[in-house]
Amino acid sequence: MIQDVRVSPDAKQLFRAVAEDSLALALQAVAERGRFSVALAGGSTPAALYALWASDYRQRMPWDRTFVFFGDERYVPADDPASNYRMARESLLDYVPIPPAQIFPMRTDYTNPDDAARGYEQTLRGFFGSQSRALDLVLLGLGPEGHTASLFPDSPALQERERWVVAPVVPAKPQQRLTLTLPILNQARTAFFVVAGAAKREIVRAIRNEPDSAAHGGTSQYPAGRIRPVSGQVVWYLDQAASGS
Repeated sequence: MIQDVRVSPDAKQLFRAVAEDSLALALQAVAERGRFSVALAGGSTPAALYALWASDYRQRMPWDRTFVFFGDERYVPADDPASNYRMARESLLDYVPIPPAQIFPMRTDYTNPDDAARGYEQTLRGFFGSQSRALDLVLLGLGPEGHTASLFPDSPALQERERWVVAPVVPAKPQQRLTLTLPILNQARTAFFVVAGAAKREIVRAIRNEPDSAAHGGTSQYPAGRIRPVSGQVVWYLDQAASGS
């Protein structure tokens, strides 16, 4: 089920590998299309990657040509400790020269979360315009039950075929979320799963052991297993603790 796996000895080297490969993607995107678009992941794991980008890659990444989106967001104020945007801002965005107009947080100040989801979809569609509607890179994490972004097992959001952004209620705190959906995630040119720690070993093994038919049919029981870009690639970056190797 997981085809392209890259295992690092520890989390530090894992984040370095992701940073180097992200740099190569960014430079290629800018050379070919004049810009690099990335959807950031939330949660705790990516913070170390973002801090690395903000330090060792501050002068190397083409930040002036980078456009930042988010894969999901907790429906809390932007300054709340649970906010994915706040985490990204405090670990990365405040420290690199990205023009503010090129950063697109998921707004959480709408009374109705569904209006916020529709607004973010309009933002994405406006960004792409008539060009190919494919993010250059989507960064993703992995939950212990197989969720990614805020797509959880058995969620109605997994059945969405038209909308790019929805506002699901999930079995985690905070429950109200915004998330990109499979129709836009599976248009990405590249998706990187970044998974570290022994706590993720069991779910990584479960997804790896799913039959090939699930992969080809897109019917994995795990949301993470349904990330199959139509014409792009999926790379799983694991440390040895998560890999079990």
